[in-house]
Amino acid sequence: MDVFVLKACEKEMKLFPDEVVKNFLDAVAKLSGGLTLSMPLSRTMPSVGKNIHELRFKDKAGIFRVFYVIRKKDAIYVVHAFKKKTMKTPKKNIDLIKKRIGRIENES
Repeated sequence: MDVFVLKACEKEMKLFPDEVVKNFLDAVAKLSGGLTLSMPLSRTMPSVGKNIHELRFKDKAGIFRVFYVIRKKDAIYVVHAFKKKTMKTPKKNIDLIKKRIGRIENES
């Protein structure tokens, strides 16, 4: 399965600690190999949208989230990454995820 990381998401991840990026790359390798990830590493986010998932990382610098969408079992799009500072995912992050997924849908 092909994995595409949006440019904006790449920029967001540049702020992540090296260990979190390493764990992200490992998770993406598993996804691209066809594995289905589950808790505690990944979970579906139906409250955000259909086929949207959240990768969950934690290290001494904090808690980090990376959102991705699986499209038609042939591609994974990594759309947003951020350091989590509250228990609930902020609305501004959810809105940004939806906006970026909308752009992907409009391109095809």
